[in-house]
Amino acid sequence: MVVKIILKHNNTTIEVEKGTPLQDVAKRVQDDFEAPITLAIVNGKLKEIYKRVKSDCEVEFLDLTDKDGYRTYQRSLTLLFIKSLRDIYQGYGMNNVDVRVQFTINRGLYCEVLNNQERPLNDSIISAIESRMKEYVNQDAIIYKSTVTTSKAIKIFKKQGMKDKVCLLKYRSVSNTNIYELDGFYDYYYGYMVPSYGSIGMFELHAHDEGVMVQYVSKAEPKKVAQFKPALMLFDTQKETSRWAELMNVTTIGELNELIAAGDMNDLLLVAEALMEKKIASIADDIVNNQQKKRFIFIAGPSSSGKTTFAHRLGIQLRAFGMNPKTISLDNYFVNREKTPLDEFGNFNYETIDAIDRQLFNQNMLQLLDNEAVDIPYYNFISGKREYRENPIKLGENGILVVEGIHGLNDMLSYDLPDENKYKIYISAMTQLNLDYHNRIPTTDGRLIRRIVRDYQYRGVSARQTIKMWESVRRGEEQYIFPFQEKADVMFNSALIYEIAVLKQYADPLLYSIPDTCPEHIEAKRLIKFLDYILGVTSEHIPQNSLLREFIGGSCFRT
Repeated sequence: MVVKIILKHNNTTIEVEKGTPLQDVAKRVQDDFEAPITLAIVNGKLKEIYKRVKSDCEVEFLDLTDKDGYRTYQRSLTLLFIKSLRDIYQGYGMNNVDVRVQFTINRGLYCEVLNNQERPLNDSIISAIESRMKEYVNQDAIIYKSTVTTSKAIKIFKKQGMKDKVCLLKYRSVSNTNIYELDGFYDYYYGYMVPSYGSIGMFELHAHDEGVMVQYVSKAEPKKVAQFKPALMLFDTQKETSRWAELMNVTTIGELNELIAAGDMNDLLLVAEALMEKKIASIADDIVNNQQKKRFIFIAGPSSSGKTTFAHRLGIQLRAFGMNPKTISLDNYFVNREKTPLDEFGNFNYETIDAIDRQLFNQNMLQLLDNEAVDIPYYNFISGKREYRENPIKLGENGILVVEGIHGLNDMLSYDLPDENKYKIYISAMTQLNLDYHNRIPTTDGRLIRRIVRDYQYRGVSARQTIKMWESVRRGEEQYIFPFQEKADVMFNSALIYEIAVLKQYADPLLYSIPDTCPEHIEAKRLIKFLDYILGVTSEHIPQNSLLREFIGGSCFRT
């Protein structure tokens, strides 16, 4: 029987035999795509391309330049690395070696090896692992997917010594679980995988710190492996956070669920909040005791990092040192709307530094440095005009200005200000939890969930609208924030180890409200599935000055 497929990428119709794998169709049209096809959307739903065509349908193939296609590549590459590493160590007679995926950094996945003390990683072992990975690629090794009962999956992973997966699945409410097999090795992954490895052989392995970096391609350049150039300050910040999670014995969602189920969540909450306060106090101490007198504190970071609350809390700590901080937002220096640059889609681009009146900003900052009183503008987002409220500020002898905005680390913003008067802080919510040892939780997911909750709470923006604009927000971050993060004097991680269990209660109903007929439903469904792994907790014990209150409400800093 013949069925018809409408190919969305070129709006043509082809005929294939019923039961043809999507993978075979993908091979026919691969030349139309910039990068290897890894996934498909069939009649509005994501499908792995090993799936077979059963009836007439519309198909949109996704390659590495698409966010979902890219995630599929990353997950599949993780399985390939773990299996290859186990192969090499089993060759040494070491059967209990495993991998802990820690975090991504500059298109690389940083992993550490567990139970390998008898034979630590070295260049020779890493080279052997990489060669084994390439063998699987050359063989076009198949990833087999099967659906088993969750209880059977637990037995499989218990037999393989994967306590982290046993702990994770223990709290799953679903009766069945999808597991993946590569050459006799079973694993579990949150999300879709490629059917085989023949087309995704782009990777490199590099020894780094105590582990190994699995370097992969970027969406922007999907045909070559990204340069191995780890951001050292960012790496150290993420590693410090991971080590603290290990000390607390809460490195995975399964371990967090265990804590919640035991009724010990409040202790973790208090310790996490105390650690954050300690970090903020340490930054204030560094500012005050710096040899060069700092008058301007620039706070920059990606969306939903908690910059506003951090700025307030830093200000309180500075007051405790006898300083007199004033806080302003760079948003108030936006040019009037008619002068705002447009992006490639013809929309106002508030992300670019050219949307800021830098000349006026530097003029005002120099006036403050000269101890003059300055009337700081206020940007009216409704009218798109700059306004003045006749409420001038003056720094004075112990005055210090805290400037919050995405371009704070870029010297093009503060070109007239002496470097010795500037102190730069990069802030981001760098998730310290992973789902299990092999499934990392992207930092961007944590920030997106924060933003979905905050946008609805305070801006009247639906979850669908937030998801729709998220890719544009992410492009702005890649272009205007991340390139400058290593220029910071200090980095601050605003992620709270317990927060996802609280955010779940707020995000779930907002995500469920997105209709399955709109494109944003695919992302909503992915986030719903992720949140389903987590036991939820209430927000009643969260302090009013907590950074999390900026998103869920009840903050003492909101007016």
